[in-house]
Amino acid sequence: MANIKSAKKRAKQTVVRNQRNTSQRSMLRTAVKKVIKALDANDAATAQEAFKSAQPLLDRMSARGLIHRNKAARHKSRLNARIKALAAA
Repeated sequence: MANIKSAKKRAKQTVVRNQRNTSQRSMLRTAVKKVIKALDANDAATAQEAFKSAQPLLDRMSARGLIHRNKAARHKSRLNARIKALAAA
Protein backbone atom coordinates (compact mmCIF):
# COMPACT_ATOMS: atom_id res chain seq x y z
CA MET A 1 0.00 0.00 0.00
CA ALA A 2 1.13 3.52 -0.74
CA ASN A 3 2.54 5.72 2.03
CA ILE A 4 2.43 9.14 0.38
CA LYS A 5 -0.87 11.02 0.48
CA SER A 6 -1.01 11.67 -3.26
CA ALA A 7 -0.21 8.02 -4.00
CA LYS A 8 -3.04 6.92 -1.71
CA LYS A 9 -5.41 9.21 -3.58
CA ARG A 10 -4.23 7.85 -6.94
CA ALA A 11 -4.79 4.29 -5.69
CA LYS A 12 -8.38 5.14 -4.69
CA GLN A 13 -9.02 6.85 -8.02
CA THR A 14 -7.66 3.83 -9.87
CA VAL A 15 -10.10 1.52 -8.10
CA VAL A 16 -13.07 3.75 -8.92
CA ARG A 17 -12.06 4.19 -12.55
CA ASN A 18 -11.39 0.49 -12.95
CA GLN A 19 -14.90 -0.33 -11.71
CA ARG A 20 -16.45 2.26 -14.00
CA ASN A 21 -14.49 1.08 -17.04
CA THR A 22 -15.37 -2.56 -16.34
CA SER A 23 -19.05 -1.73 -16.01
CA GLN A 24 -19.14 0.36 -19.18
CA ARG A 25 -17.18 -2.23 -21.16
CA SER A 26 -19.63 -4.91 -20.03
CA MET A 27 -22.60 -2.74 -21.01
CA LEU A 28 -21.07 -2.17 -24.43
CA ARG A 29 -20.38 -5.87 -25.01
CA THR A 30 -23.94 -6.75 -23.97
CA ALA A 31 -25.37 -4.24 -26.45
CA VAL A 32 -23.26 -5.68 -29.28
CA LYS A 33 -24.22 -9.24 -28.29
CA LYS A 34 -27.92 -8.33 -28.48
CA VAL A 35 -27.44 -7.28 -32.10
CA ILE A 36 -25.51 -10.47 -32.93
CA LYS A 37 -28.13 -12.65 -31.21
CA ALA A 38 -30.91 -11.02 -33.25
CA LEU A 39 -28.88 -11.49 -36.43
CA ASP A 40 -28.28 -15.17 -35.66
CA ALA A 41 -32.04 -15.57 -35.13
CA ASN A 42 -32.67 -13.96 -38.55
CA ASP A 43 -34.73 -11.20 -36.95
CA ALA A 44 -33.94 -8.07 -38.96
CA ALA A 45 -36.32 -5.75 -37.09
CA THR A 46 -34.98 -6.64 -33.65
CA ALA A 47 -31.41 -6.46 -34.93
CA GLN A 48 -32.05 -2.98 -36.32
CA GLU A 49 -33.52 -1.78 -33.01
CA ALA A 50 -30.64 -3.29 -31.03
CA PHE A 51 -28.16 -1.68 -33.42
CA LYS A 52 -29.80 1.72 -32.94
CA SER A 53 -29.11 1.45 -29.21
CA ALA A 54 -25.62 -0.04 -29.62
CA GLN A 55 -24.34 2.51 -32.13
CA PRO A 56 -24.35 5.55 -29.81
CA LEU A 57 -22.80 3.41 -27.08
CA LEU A 58 -19.95 2.47 -29.40
CA ASP A 59 -19.44 6.12 -30.34
CA ARG A 60 -19.53 7.29 -26.72
CA MET A 61 -17.11 4.66 -25.44
CA SER A 62 -14.65 5.32 -28.25
CA ALA A 63 -14.83 9.06 -27.56
CA ARG A 64 -14.05 8.39 -23.90
CA GLY A 65 -11.11 6.18 -24.83
CA LEU A 66 -12.58 2.98 -23.44
CA ILE A 67 -12.15 1.32 -26.83
CA HIS A 68 -10.18 2.44 -29.86
CA ARG A 69 -12.11 4.49 -32.42
CA ASN A 70 -11.19 2.05 -35.18
CA LYS A 71 -12.61 -0.84 -33.16
CA ALA A 72 -15.89 1.05 -32.75
CA ALA A 73 -15.97 1.80 -36.47
CA ARG A 74 -15.23 -1.84 -37.29
CA HIS A 75 -18.05 -3.08 -35.05
CA LYS A 76 -20.53 -0.61 -36.51
CA SER A 77 -19.53 -1.40 -40.07
CA ARG A 78 -19.70 -5.18 -39.71
CA LEU A 79 -22.97 -5.18 -37.78
CA ASN A 80 -24.60 -2.77 -40.20
CA ALA A 81 -23.44 -4.86 -43.17
CA ARG A 82 -24.93 -8.00 -41.61
CA ILE A 83 -28.23 -6.20 -40.92
CA LYS A 84 -28.44 -4.94 -44.49
CA ALA A 85 -27.62 -8.39 -45.87
CA LEU A 86 -30.32 -9.97 -43.69
CA ALA A 87 -32.88 -7.36 -44.75
CA ALA A 88 -32.04 -7.90 -48.41
CA ALA A 89 -32.36 -11.67 -48.14
